[in-house]
Amino acid sequence: MGAEWSSAARDRLRGGGRRIGTAGAAVIDHLDAQSCCVGAQEIHDALGTVGLASVYRVLEALSGHGLVQRVDVGDGVARYEPVRDVGHHHHLVCDGCGKVEAFEDPRLEQAISAVEERTGYDVVAHDVVLRGACVDCRA
Repeated sequence: MGAEWSSAARDRLRGGGRRIGTAGAAVIDHLDAQSCCVGAQEIHDALGTVGLASVYRVLEALSGHGLVQRVDVGDGVARYEPVRDVGHHHHLVCDGCGKVEAFEDPRLEQAISAVEERTGYDVVAHDVVLRGACVDCRA
């Protein structure tokens, strides 16, 4: 997705006194390359050489510095994605195969803003999860 987030993540962790080893760098780079949220086990499986405990430690450090957000899509798996300054997306979840995909919808964002205005709430964060069957599972 770009080196900006991964570079900022490294700088922030180092500034917080954390050493970024090979495992940390690999997890950060992997997260930066994703278009949507991923779980610790998925990261571990994709990297192969990084232990699962190391993946969790890096995710905890990133989360503690506000660099990743935890995403709950309702399947009991904690997923994480980088907190970026640009773009906001929501998630589609396939009940058949478990695939999670990102989607953006400006009209949905407008509707949420309208709810905010109508109710007087100051909405600081939101995430929409739509569940159903992906194209492959419907076939």
